[in-house]
Amino acid sequence: MKRNHIYTLGAVLLVLVSCSKKFTERPALDATTLDNYYNTADEVRGLTSTLYGLPWSGYENRAMDAIGDVMAGNEHTSGGDDPPFLNFSYASTSVRIADAWKVFYKIGGWTSEYIKTLEQKIAMGGNRTFIDPAIAECHFFRGTVYFFIGRIWGDAPIITDPGKTALSGNFNIPRYFQRDVLRFALEELQLAEAGLPETDPQPGRLTKYSAKGMMAKLYLYLKDYENARKKAQEVIASNQYDLVDNYAGMFNSSSFNNNKESLFSIQHQLTSNPWGSGNQKNPDRGPSNLQTEEASMWQLYIPSLDILNAYEFGDLRRKGSVMEHGWTKPEWKPKNANANYNAFMANGYKYDTLQKDGEGGIKNATRSNIAKYVVGPGKTFGGETVLGMNSGINTMMLRYADVLLIYAEAVIGAGASTTESSAVEAYNKVRRRAGLSTKTSITKDDILKERRVEFAFEGDYWFDLQRQGFAKAKQLIEAQNRGTADAPAYVTFLERYMYLPVPAGEILQDPELAKDPVSYY
Repeated sequence: MKRNHIYTLGAVLLVLVSCSKKFTERPALDATTLDNYYNTADEVRGLTSTLYGLPWSGYENRAMDAIGDVMAGNEHTSGGDDPPFLNFSYASTSVRIADAWKVFYKIGGWTSEYIKTLEQKIAMGGNRTFIDPAIAECHFFRGTVYFFIGRIWGDAPIITDPGKTALSGNFNIPRYFQRDVLRFALEELQLAEAGLPETDPQPGRLTKYSAKGMMAKLYLYLKDYENARKKAQEVIASNQYDLVDNYAGMFNSSSFNNNKESLFSIQHQLTSNPWGSGNQKNPDRGPSNLQTEEASMWQLYIPSLDILNAYEFGDLRRKGSVMEHGWTKPEWKPKNANANYNAFMANGYKYDTLQKDGEGGIKNATRSNIAKYVVGPGKTFGGETVLGMNSGINTMMLRYADVLLIYAEAVIGAGASTTESSAVEAYNKVRRRAGLSTKTSITKDDILKERRVEFAFEGDYWFDLQRQGFAKAKQLIEAQNRGTADAPAYVTFLERYMYLPVPAGEILQDPELAKDPVSYY
């Protein structure tokens, strides 16, 4: 607990500031104090810019796949620490569970200390014009990570003053009921909504509508349908967002970073030392036959057979999400030392399960690879710049398509279906982009199926399954084929799998975490 919750005792005074074109590029400053710093908007925004990228790395890299898509039945994996998430045999010692915990409590700790420091600066006469929106940014991030915490672990600790906790030496912190964790998350997002601006001149920065969209998602999880509908409608009515025409483009090129569909994205960039600042999904998802001297590829995660069967015929999102036999990318021209391989790829990359392995062919367990967040073989080979494992594409955490589907589902509410025109139109707008036929009446199952393929491989489907309740989640999960093309596999889903265990290492440091939860409010 100590190492994970109290990551930032002094982080507030070791400020990082941005003066460059990308707000996440920032040199460190020494000897900063409240007296001589946070006196300009750039200094304050430099502080909060640290929340948009690096701190998310441990979740975004692999834990997000393992929890959000492998466990949900969207992804198959056969290596490393992830296979237990296929059959729910993971343990409290899991690296992925520990990594996610560290990330969320680290961000929670940073935001708590940032809020405290900025409030102290205001008390000293600091300029509220730019300090208040920065505090609101912190509330958004703190609310968002506690939303994740409440969904992943259910009952969990809430820490609002990590510095005081560390100085007291008392690390006997209990778990609080999930309802309180989610209430805390909602209250944080409400503070963010109140303090964030309507717009921001810097692409990628949070706005009031980022908070409204995340609140809509949280209200939907709570089954507070009226408030979910209201917040989603406020985002829609703002006319600040829309669907990107090129669905595939959003996920295979950093030129789409901070597009009109993105309400909140993890910000990435490539520097001389990209570790932590770069997006590392390219190698974990890219097919091994796309590896070059510039780009690593080892396909740790591949589509499950079940998700492949979930796409309707003609769904344009399939090619934007999945590489299968016949999938091509003419501009990518990978090369290696094998002459037959180079001849096969001479006119551009081809995904081929019949060609000989080593000469351009690929034939993995599900005969497919993930296309989302695979930006290619590197600049020399017709793609964009890739530095080994790292690319510069942002990871979208909340998209306008989500808001539209939240709105449609919230209108249905506790009912089974709706023909209400605004809800049906929100749903159909997502389908029209996918090249699919529209409907005049929609059910909750329609929306759940639509959400699965729209957000496949984006770390979201597990939470959609979970919020259905145990009986429905069990029905859906046990119907999934989680095996390979040669060996189908099915699982038995038990109620204890609805939430992940607290990491074993945390309980060793804080035995209170093994006890029954208590009330926070």
